[in-house]
Amino acid sequence: MEQIKDKQPSARVETFRMEGRGGVTELHLMIHATDVRATFAEQLEAVLAAYSDARRAEGPEAVSVFWRCFVSDAANQEDEVVSRLLDTTDCAVSVVEQAPLDGTKVALWAYLMTGVRTRLLPGGGCEVAHGAYRHWWTAGCRNLEEGSEWQTRLLLNDYVLRLAALGGRLAQHCLRTWFFVQNVDVNYAGLVKARNEVFVTQGLTPQTHFIASTGIAGRAADPRVKVLMDAYAVDGLCEGQVCHLHAPAHMNPTHEYGVSFERGTQVDYGDRRQVFISGTASIDNQGQVVWPGDIRRQTQRMWDNVEALLQEAECTFDEVGMMIVYLRDGSDYTVVRELFDERFPRVPKVIVRAAVCRPGWLIEMECMAVKTLPPNGFPDF
Repeated sequence: MEQIKDKQPSARVETFRMEGRGGVTELHLMIHATDVRATFAEQLEAVLAAYSDARRAEGPEAVSVFWRCFVSDAANQEDEVVSRLLDTTDCAVSVVEQAPLDGTKVALWAYLMTGVRTRLLPGGGCEVAHGAYRHWWTAGCRNLEEGSEWQTRLLLNDYVLRLAALGGRLAQHCLRTWFFVQNVDVNYAGLVKARNEVFVTQGLTPQTHFIASTGIAGRAADPRVKVLMDAYAVDGLCEGQVCHLHAPAHMNPTHEYGVSFERGTQVDYGDRRQVFISGTASIDNQGQVVWPGDIRRQTQRMWDNVEALLQEAECTFDEVGMMIVYLRDGSDYTVVRELFDERFPRVPKVIVRAAVCRPGWLIEMECMAVKTLPPNGFPDF
């Protein structure tokens, strides 16, 4: 496992690599434009050129399975991003307006693997196959129903049907979701209501389990789209491979304050453990905001919460392969950037403008981690 930082003339690439015994290498590339004076087209070209160079350096077996492109102005940038990415990759692609806070117009998180087979799925998305498993990445789901509640309801119902067509079920196979909400202070309540109600119909309850998730501000080019959704599911898992993370000394169960997601999820394969940490903020085990108005102390409490979840999965920050950091107030960027660079100088990360779902939270983060496991009887990844 290693983290590497490379420099390109107009872009910076941060790389995390984990090589498993089973022949599958996982890579996270976080690619940043570096010339804040360049046009959007020039910055996008620099980011894509840096991606191409990084992928070539990994060899012909490295394939992208999921991209998320963070842009500063979706209304004027989304079409160009989509047209360029379709020429560059055939993986699942998510484009969301969450402005990079380093002053640039675009950043890219690319998730790659080696030693796998990929194919585009009907209706969009990407299937990644290796050994006993099929991994399904779905990105950019949207509709134009009236209001965030009905849009979320239709997004989830459509996703249930999409999984069924692949032989999957929401409760059994979906491990991670992301919801990007336009005007989150207004529209998040509708998302919560719809998700709670759909989950009950699918057998997802506090007595069973929920799904690791991030619900955060973000928007598409079309102002009628109130909610965007990305999702990740896996087929081929056996009983005992999935465990949900809670860290009860630090945070309370989400259903206690009316929402339905898991704090984190770990998945054990024969050669590795993957950990998906949901969007996590400065919250205590009573569901209250900790350190209102203090970005430094909220950042520290958020780290403590994430670390507790990682420890429950027998991981540390050393196994974290990528971080996305969301700030409600862009003026906090300089402070937060310094804090993260001091503690996590080698972890690929991006800091974007995105309001958290509760106004008192100034900052939220999510991450993915992976660690090598001794043989345990499960098929390799």
